[in-house]
Amino acid sequence: MRVTLTVEGSTTLTDQRVLSPNLVRGLITLLCLIWGSTWVVIKGGLRDLPPFTSAGARFAIAALIMIGVAALLGKREGGGKPPAWLWIVQGTTSFAISYGIVYYTETVLPSGLVSLLFGVYPMLQALAGHFFLKEEQLRPAQWFGFAIGLAGLVLLFQTDLRPIGPEGVPMGLLLFLSPISVVIGTTLVKRYGGGVSSTLLNRNGMFVCAGLLLGAAYAFERDAAINWTVSAVSSVLYLAIMGTVVTFSLFFWLLRYAPAHRLALIAYVTPAIAIFLGWAFAGEPVTASTLTGAGCVLCGVLLVVNRRH
Repeated sequence: MRVTLTVEGSTTLTDQRVLSPNLVRGLITLLCLIWGSTWVVIKGGLRDLPPFTSAGARFAIAALIMIGVAALLGKREGGGKPPAWLWIVQGTTSFAISYGIVYYTETVLPSGLVSLLFGVYPMLQALAGHFFLKEEQLRPAQWFGFAIGLAGLVLLFQTDLRPIGPEGVPMGLLLFLSPISVVIGTTLVKRYGGGVSSTLLNRNGMFVCAGLLLGAAYAFERDAAINWTVSAVSSVLYLAIMGTVVTFSLFFWLLRYAPAHRLALIAYVTPAIAIFLGWAFAGEPVTASTLTGAGCVLCGVLLVVNRRH
């Protein structure tokens, strides 16, 4: 069967394949499991490496791997060559700014809490879709979800961030720039990148990201202690291969078939996985207020992304 995908402002993409709903759900589940594990792995790597060095090495390795991936899968995937402005924006917003902030804030905040605060991304993505993607308009119950999610964030700032110390609240506020940056990149890809190769888009964007993060490492971390231990190397390799090449290739490929708000469900499930792994393997505290705030945030996200309401 032939399916034609048209995204406003982009070229028309014709694809011979139709993905079954079960396959889409299975791939989204895989993304949730991998991305849910990356938060605590990032935290572990930061014991030996400063944040921009660790993140820059991750994306440099991933970009080099993507050269081979693009050579093997580029023609099979189809799609045109992405314009330079789109992969520069993607590499800057969805990768460099977003992950630079995540790594930096995890030097202070628990990994599970960072994942949970980043979990506002689906709400921000749905809000951006309401204003910039005509087919993704919000409904009253979704606006109600925003209110519930905001209440959960207020609770988390009061009960979980303040006790961390004077850096807790500022780091939490800084972290919000990460999902905002991803929303900008994802919305532009959704609107203008429907006819381009996601493999080439990711490869080029990762090179941009690696250059920006390693530049930041040179500027700010030249005098920092850098220890390439077995744990640090393992962390960087896992995050580069599984947490970057595999996940982002799948994500932006699926973005051509599924609405952006549905893929944003990934950020609804991954905080729960990240909180559990942070508690189980890193000894991060999980209190009643943490669970209450998380429940409000994730319930709000569920209402926002569930268009059947």
